[in-house]
Amino acid sequence: MNENNESNIKNTKKVRKQVHYSLKKLQQIQKEEQVVDMLVQEIDDSLNMIGIVGSDIKAIIPREEASSIVGEDGLVEARHIENKKDKVIHACIKDIIENPDGKVELIMSKRKLELKVRRWMYMHLQAGMKLKGVVVSTTEYAAFVDVGGGVTGILKLQDITDVKIQHASDVLRIGQRIQVMVKKFDRDTGRIELSYKELFGTFEQRVAKLKEGEIVEGIIRQRIKTGVFVELKNNLVGLAEHVNGVEYGQKVLVSVKRIIPEKKKIKLIIIG
Repeated sequence: MNENNESNIKNTKKVRKQVHYSLKKLQQIQKEEQVVDMLVQEIDDSLNMIGIVGSDIKAIIPREEASSIVGEDGLVEARHIENKKDKVIHACIKDIIENPDGKVELIMSKRKLELKVRRWMYMHLQAGMKLKGVVVSTTEYAAFVDVGGGVTGILKLQDITDVKIQHASDVLRIGQRIQVMVKKFDRDTGRIELSYKELFGTFEQRVAKLKEGEIVEGIIRQRIKTGVFVELKNNLVGLAEHVNGVEYGQKVLVSVKRIIPEKKKIKLIIIG
């Protein structure tokens, strides 16, 4: 059994263990715009997501409610829907349908949740705040991080790490969950600039467990006239003398020759 299947089974059990929602409770959840979990069991030909809320309440997210982001044709793009089968997603209740047989069905909305998150951010987001996010794409100049409800912030290379890298994917991978800090928020445009490197502490904190004479693994990064920079861990780099046969992105073993806290420098020797 692969990891995805195991995760899906755990997600399914998580939803089925939830308590039964009474009609009164569902109405309260809808009124207060609370967020609930929905297990997506299938996606129909019209790209509607169909599943359950709680233990047995049938629920549907129509395509137009799958996201607040639409394509040029005015429709929610398929990529926001197609990968959701067998996953638990967060959504708000848009409508409650009471059937003659007494059973209840729900019309759910991710779009409503996204707009709710945007409203909150517009009112409260400010520089210095820490947020949890998911990396949704990487480029040669930045990574883009979903910080909640489909709201995406930009993480420029220089804000990912002080280490010279060629592509955001050198440090981050799509789908990775990370913590970021808000660097700047423009309320007029909604643009959010983020920082990742700020959360790794001071130089002294980053080298606290590193000892002179220790042999550790690193990754070759930038070359300069006096040597080659080797990344030791997130936002921590040392300088080694040039050696032949190594190239950008290559993993190497290095010996920590000297740590100079007052200059925030580390001298290394590449040994293999």
